[in-house]
Amino acid sequence: MTARLSSLHTLFAPDPDTVPPRRTRRDWYVDSALFLAAIGFGSAALSTSYHHGLRGALFYIDLVVGVVVCLSLWWRRRWPFELGLASAPLLAISSFAGPAGGIILFTVAAYRRWQQVALVAALQLAMLPAEQAIHPQGNSVYAPAILGTAVLVAGGMWWRGRRQTQDERRRRAEAEEQLRVEQIRNAERDRIAREMHDVLAHRISLLSLHAGALEFHPDAPPEEVARAAAVIRASAHQALEDLRAVLGLLRTDSVAHRAAPEPPQPTLAALPELLAESRAVGMMVDAEVRVADPAAVPDVVGRNALRIVQEALTNARKHAGSAPVHLAIDGAPGEGLRIRVRNPAPVVANGAPEIPGAGTGLVGLTERAALSGGRLEHGRDENGDFTLSAWLPWPL
Repeated sequence: MTARLSSLHTLFAPDPDTVPPRRTRRDWYVDSALFLAAIGFGSAALSTSYHHGLRGALFYIDLVVGVVVCLSLWWRRRWPFELGLASAPLLAISSFAGPAGGIILFTVAAYRRWQQVALVAALQLAMLPAEQAIHPQGNSVYAPAILGTAVLVAGGMWWRGRRQTQDERRRRAEAEEQLRVEQIRNAERDRIAREMHDVLAHRISLLSLHAGALEFHPDAPPEEVARAAAVIRASAHQALEDLRAVLGLLRTDSVAHRAAPEPPQPTLAALPELLAESRAVGMMVDAEVRVADPAAVPDVVGRNALRIVQEALTNARKHAGSAPVHLAIDGAPGEGLRIRVRNPAPVVANGAPEIPGAGTGLVGLTERAALSGGRLEHGRDENGDFTLSAWLPWPL
């Protein structure tokens, strides 16, 4: 008894892997065409039954039942198996409903498991003797009906297999893209951690140098002692700021075991050199820098800002090399640092990426800006130009 109940539950339970998605515009077109086709072929079948002697109440019952079954096609994607069970007995009394019943059977085969398909197909074939008795057609319809049922079932199951293959490919592609983005984020975090490691090593080496000078020259003049103490205090303060910026970042073992620290990474003070290099290779860069002293920008903010500008210019050079690029940088302590890079988007062919430069570099920059407490956005603006906008916190 328990085994039978389990079998029934398996038969009638919905299949989560074959639930159709929300109806798209293309689905509306297809469903409308199938509804009209069911009405047309159903009318032809009813006309044939009329010419073979279907009269009176049976004619009107056939018509009404057929219209009801045709209308049910609008819900065939959501409840194909239920409609297949409900419509099977109606096929015996309505020739008008025959084409709609075939469409429902195809939908069951396309969206449900094979046990449900077999049950609906068996019920429809079981109605053939009653339909033959109510609607005499002269010749036997058993062979064409069996052949048509087999074709509908085979076609629906082929369509289901094709759709499941496409869904599996799409899920695999989404998983690979998610893994790729995660790898880019981790790589960007690792790069930031290396930069912080280098900067902290530089700061601490300054601390050690001046502290050693005080240790070996305790009789130095008070002015030199005060100057060395001021440098130590400033270096310690900046080291703490850099350390606060790197908290929360995951670092690989390779960072901790590097043989020697590299020189500190360039900051926003190196912007003129970056612009000169870009112009030297033929880029038309119009820069508008409204920062009183780029060298006064904190190192952490300056490094991130320079990396954002560098990547933006690289994308513009790769995807719109002949287009002019406008760069605007402004900000102040307490207000943050704002960066905006704009260039006309190139004309792309059909199937080509719509937005230039939306690759791994921008993913890494977005992660870098988020980790520093800022934000970065990129895409087409209202004029169709490609724009990269970033804001980075600049503490007082």
